[in-house]
Amino acid sequence: MNDRAETVIRGLQPSETAPSAAQRRHFHWLPWTVAAVVAVALAALAWAHFARGPTVSYTTDTVTRGAVTRTVTATGTVNPELTIIVGSYVSGVIQSLSCDYNTEVKAGQVCAKIDPRPYQAALDQYAGQLARDQALLEKDRANLARYQTLAAQNSIARQQAEDQVYLVHQDEGTVKLDQSLVESAKLNLGYTDIVSPVDGTVVSRNVTQGQTVAASFQTPTLFLIATDLKKMEVDTNTSESDIGTVKEGQNANFTVDAYPDRIFRGQVTQVRQSPQTVQNVVTYDAVVGIDNHDFALKPGMTASTQIIVDQRTDVLRVPDQGLRYAAAALGGSANGVQHVFVMRGGKPVAVPVQVGLDDGNFSEIVSGGLSAGDRVITAERSDAAGGNGLPPPRL
Repeated sequence: MNDRAETVIRGLQPSETAPSAAQRRHFHWLPWTVAAVVAVALAALAWAHFARGPTVSYTTDTVTRGAVTRTVTATGTVNPELTIIVGSYVSGVIQSLSCDYNTEVKAGQVCAKIDPRPYQAALDQYAGQLARDQALLEKDRANLARYQTLAAQNSIARQQAEDQVYLVHQDEGTVKLDQSLVESAKLNLGYTDIVSPVDGTVVSRNVTQGQTVAASFQTPTLFLIATDLKKMEVDTNTSESDIGTVKEGQNANFTVDAYPDRIFRGQVTQVRQSPQTVQNVVTYDAVVGIDNHDFALKPGMTASTQIIVDQRTDVLRVPDQGLRYAAAALGGSANGVQHVFVMRGGKPVAVPVQVGLDDGNFSEIVSGGLSAGDRVITAERSDAAGGNGLPPPRL
């Protein structure tokens, strides 16, 4: 007996016996057998999992009651309801200014004055000519009376009296011309006072003291006066594809950058027929009136406007994603009838519906088997590693 065998025999307890060769071979193959069984079981589970295909999970949204509002979106500019352009009829140097930005003015108030001296000189000249020609007229009339008397007495030739009549008529024409020149000079002298034609507020001043204004070809704009800044309007650039649905009296909402959290509300007061074409894009001016009692809105602000062209209140509505998902799942509307898929009893069920107004986010449900609180499927996601185990809803 060698040393290794002797060590094994000594290590055995009195009740133990040494394993036989067959037992030793059994112990040697046991781990491999267990591993093979586990591998077969895992393969069977994997085959069963993948054989049934990927599972599907759904995204849902709730059917609610509320408003469905269709709007037309347009950008525009805030302007006073009525703005008066104050210009100059005569040319000259601005001698003085008495109005500035934000000045409250009254009708007839002088806002600027053009140097009146050239126009005063012209008035004096024409007035002197008028006085001279009136004196000549009086003299010729006196001569005419004397010539007519002498002609009646045959003291002078009648032709001389007739020539005097012609001279008097000529003098009368000259006097009338002088009178018109005097009146014109008076008007021009009066135009040197630049006055406000209305009560209002100066919103723009385009002239400075000492500046020369020229009114030869086009009347220069000196001031812009808004009659009432409590009444403003938004001139919107509405596209030609939307203008057909915009009508006077429709409500409108808009925001401006100065007050991003405030919504201003107004009404469409005018839809102008005149088109505006910029780079082959045609738009129309839909005017929205607004009450600006707190003077928050300033002329020239850019407004993002939504004109409400149709609205339903307190109606049953579904998200548009639900209708689009059902149309995609069914390959379109079945026989012209629209559907939505609703989760009922843990399963997707196709429900036919009749749709009314659509505002781009929600659609009005006119009739169908829906109730507020139903969960409408809006999307699905295939997931090979999980999900709810439900098949995709297909009819």
